[in-house]
Amino acid sequence: MAEIVSEKEFKDRKSLLEAKETLSPQEERFERWRNTIGLVLGPAVGLMLYLMPMPSLSPQAHKLAAIIGWVGVWWITEPIPIPMSALMGAVLCVLFGIADVKKVFAPFADPIIYLFMGGFMLAEAMAIHGLDKRFAYAIMSMKAVGNSTGRILAAFGVICGFLSMWISNTASTAMMFPIALGIVYAMADIVGQQSGTGMDPTKLRFGTGMMLMAAYGASAGGIGTPVGTPPNLIGIAMIEKFCHVKIAFFQWMSFAVPLVILLFVLLYVLMYYLHKPEVEHISGSREYVAQERMQLGKWTQGQKNAMFAFLVTVTLWLIPGVLAILYGTDAPISKTYGRYVPEGVAALIGATLLFLLPVNWREREFTLSWGQAVKIDWGTLLLFGGGITLGNLMFELKLAEVIGKGLLGLSGASSVWGITFGAVFIAIIVSETSSNTASANMVVPVMISLAQAAGVNPIPPAIGATLGASWGFMLPVSTPPNAIVYGSGMVPITKMIRAGIFFDILGGLLIWVGLRILLPLVGLA
Repeated sequence: MAEIVSEKEFKDRKSLLEAKETLSPQEERFERWRNTIGLVLGPAVGLMLYLMPMPSLSPQAHKLAAIIGWVGVWWITEPIPIPMSALMGAVLCVLFGIADVKKVFAPFADPIIYLFMGGFMLAEAMAIHGLDKRFAYAIMSMKAVGNSTGRILAAFGVICGFLSMWISNTASTAMMFPIALGIVYAMADIVGQQSGTGMDPTKLRFGTGMMLMAAYGASAGGIGTPVGTPPNLIGIAMIEKFCHVKIAFFQWMSFAVPLVILLFVLLYVLMYYLHKPEVEHISGSREYVAQERMQLGKWTQGQKNAMFAFLVTVTLWLIPGVLAILYGTDAPISKTYGRYVPEGVAALIGATLLFLLPVNWREREFTLSWGQAVKIDWGTLLLFGGGITLGNLMFELKLAEVIGKGLLGLSGASSVWGITFGAVFIAIIVSETSSNTASANMVVPVMISLAQAAGVNPIPPAIGATLGASWGFMLPVSTPPNAIVYGSGMVPITKMIRAGIFFDILGGLLIWVGLRILLPLVGLA
C-alpha cells in the first residue's frame, strides 16, 4: 500500500459516498411509493393546517405551522432532495409574508454553518492524505478492542461522549467524523479481504451504526457538564435568574454524569441491535490491522500538515472548557475567548491552515486545494440553514410555546414530576425542528412558570426541559451532529428516523427516571 491514499482510491471513496445505494426490487418499490405519496401528502398537510382554525396563533404563526407541516412531511418522504426541501421552506416563509428575505436567509450564514464547513474541509484533507486510516487502525489495534465489532462501536461511542462533555457536541462530532469514516472503510477492507470480494462501505449496517453512534453519543455526552452543550448553560442561567438557585459546576456533574453513563448503555444496545454488524468477530483482524499499519509507512508531509491543522482546531475547541473549569463561565477571560475565538472561527482557522501548509513548495502544492475542498457536502449546510430558519421563526412567533402549553394541558400534569415528565418530552418534540439552543430558550422558561403557577418546585421541570432540549434525534436538522453524519451518505433518512424514535422515547423515559432518583440525592428536588 502506498504511503498516501492514491487519487484513484480517494475518487472511488467519494463516488461510493455520492452514489445512490443499490436497492432490491422490493426496496425500490417502497422508495418509489414513499416518494410519490410524500409528494402529494406534503402540500396536502400544509393546506389542511392552513385551513384549520387556530385561534391561539397569530396569522404569521398559523402560516408557519402549515409550512412546517409541509416541509416536515417532505423531509421524511424525500420526494425532492432534503436540502431543497429546507430551501423551499425558507422560500415559502418569504412568499407568505412570515418574515422578510434578510431575516429568513440570515441563518444560512449562521456561525454554526461555518463550523460545519471547516470541519468538513478538515475531514476531506484527512481522507485525501490517509490520516483517517491511520487513526482508524490505531483505534482498532487497541488490545481492549480486539477483533470485536461490538467493542469497536462501544470504544468509539465512549470517546465521542467523553469529548462532548468538554467541548460542544457539534465540535466533537466534527472531530470524530473523519475517524469514523476511516474505521468504516477499514472494516469494509477487512470484510472484503476475507470474503474475496469488494465491499461497499456505504452499504454496511456497521457504517450506519458508527455514524449514528458518533452523533448520538456526542449529544448524550454533552449533558454531562455545564459546558458540554449550550442548553445546559441556558438552563443553569434561567434557574439562577427565575428560581434564585445557583447550580455549581460539579453539582451539575454529580447527577448528569451518572445519567450519561446510563444513557450510553441504552445507546449502545440500540445502535448494536438496530444496526447489527455484518460480523461479530473478524478472525485475523489484529494481524490484518497490524500489517496495514506497517504498510502505511512513515508519515507523509500531507499527513503531518493535516494532523497539525486538526490538533490546532481541537485545541481551540478545548480551551473554553478548560477556562470554564479554572475560572468559571462568567469570568472575563472566558467571555473574551468566546467572543474572539468561537467554535466556527476555530474550525475555519484549521481549514485555512490546510491551504497554507505546503506539501511541495516548489510546485506550490498545499495540503488541500480548492478543487478538493469544494467536494464537501454543501447540501448538509443548506439543510441545517433551513432548519435554523424554521426554528428561529417558531420561537419568535410563539408557535413552539403554544405547542408546548397545549401538549402539557392535554397531559393534565400538576405534580412536580408530572410537569417534569411533560417538560422532558415537550422539549424533545420542539428540538426535532429547532436547534437545541432555541428549544431550551423556548421551553425552559415556560416550564418554570408553569411549575411556579402550580405551586411546585420548578427546578426539576427546568432541568428536565434543559436535558430534553438536547435530545432530538429523528431528523438531520434535529441537531448539528445529526446533520454532520447524515452528510456521510451512510445514514438513510428512514434509518435515522427509526433509531431516533427509539432513542427519543427510551432516552426521555430514562432521563425522567434518572432525575427523579438523582436530583433528591444532590439537593435539587
